Amino acid sequence: MKSVFTVGLLGLGLLVAGCSSVDSVKSVDNSALLEEARKVGSTVPPKLVNVLTTEIAKNGLASAVEVCNTKSPQMAKNASAETGWAIKRVSLRNRNPQAVPDAWERAALEEFDRRAAAGESPATLEKSTLVEQDGKKEFRYVKALPAQAMCLGCHGTADKIPADVATKIKALYPEDKATGYAAGHIRGAITLRKPVL
Repeated sequence: MKSVFTVGLLGLGLLVAGCSSVDSVKSVDNSALLEEARKVGSTVPPKLVNVLTTEIAKNGLASAVEVCNTKSPQMAKNASAETGWAIKRVSLRNRNPQAVPDAWERAALEEFDRRAAAGESPATLEKSTLVEQDGKKEFRYVKALPAQAMCLGCHGTADKIPADVATKIKALYPEDKATGYAAGHIRGAITLRKPVL
């Protein structure tokens, strides 16, 4: 009996030793990554709003559609290069064909819509996770982007979109699905991802 107990303790000791060596592998600090993602994610949308506001004031709303078409992807690309995070905007009703969400982003956006319908403020909706696929870890973050009043000239209902703007949208985005919004509706989200070593 004593030898069985000793063997059991020895086995438990080896198991614990084995676990601690696995646990001693560098752990990931999700809270630090979340704070970094929040900080990076909060810089791109206001910059785009400033660029569009300036363009609208100078050359009108139709011109801002074209600026958004060229500058928005470039701004995300520049921010990605500067920060090490892959950054883009996605939407369930996308305008840009490259703004189609992947499965994780789609699930997050659908959850955001349900939470907003239940009364949560769209401006506070976010989600993050650490995923592992094919032995590689990646931190993912997504934050809802509610439509602002200035967005409705391009993303509002048909009666809110001027004819010249609608023509420009059709020319640049023939498959556009990004209209019919009201202020505060979730227009889409900014999404960030970063490999974790």
